[in-house]
Amino acid sequence: MVEVKQDRPLVIAGREYRSRLLTGTGKYADLEQTRAATEEAGAEIVTVAIRRSNIGQDPDEPNLIDVLPPDRYTILPNTAGCFNAEDAVRTCRLARELLDDHRLVKLEVLGDERTLYPDVVETIRAAETLIDEGFEVMVYTNDDPVLARRFEEMGCVAVMPLAAPIGSGLGIQNHWNILEIVENASVPILVDAGVGTASDAAIAMELGCDGVLMNTAIAGARDPVRMARAMRLAIEAGREAWLAGRIPKKRFASASSPIEGTFF
Repeated sequence: MVEVKQDRPLVIAGREYRSRLLTGTGKYADLEQTRAATEEAGAEIVTVAIRRSNIGQDPDEPNLIDVLPPDRYTILPNTAGCFNAEDAVRTCRLARELLDDHRLVKLEVLGDERTLYPDVVETIRAAETLIDEGFEVMVYTNDDPVLARRFEEMGCVAVMPLAAPIGSGLGIQNHWNILEIVENASVPILVDAGVGTASDAAIAMELGCDGVLMNTAIAGARDPVRMARAMRLAIEAGREAWLAGRIPKKRFASASSPIEGTFF
């Protein structure tokens, strides 16, 4: 009997989500475009760069929370722009204060301004501190299966390996590393960074990833709202394909209508 995979909701830190597409909130033309693209993407989790976005720090500036209210979306503060553990921890503490003891955060500590690759040593230091302080850490890291396992063992609630450098649009560069991470994880694995178009998102889901987080691929598109819809459909299609189970790759043809059993 053929085994049929049953789908299940995405669960992060004990909370269930229908959508497996997480979106960023930067780089849009204005807050109205941010709102429209987020809605079209069907995202339920939206990540916010605390060092770059106003969520109440400046009462005289437009507030992101006004268009993406926390009663409708899970706001995921991130530490974008931090280059050491101390700054990242300080940023998460600020987010907790601004969002009424909010504990779910996306941790990223960068190590290089040109490539924006993560500094995994500083990331580990920050993760240890944040977990000790009761934060629920979703961690951005490189596509190293050993590091992914280390972050899970530390207590991170999700591991977010890059597909390619942030904003590069190159798509998944190392399918085998992502697959190795997915097959050995018991926490959600979400591809973060490097997605350029819908096919990249579909491939991530076909590899078995639990979700994808993206910002530039949508916000930087010629038509961000239309691209948001494309990404939503790609995530759904990729997930369905993974659940369905693809045929094996072969070097030679395999007839759709076999010759055996024909009448003449």
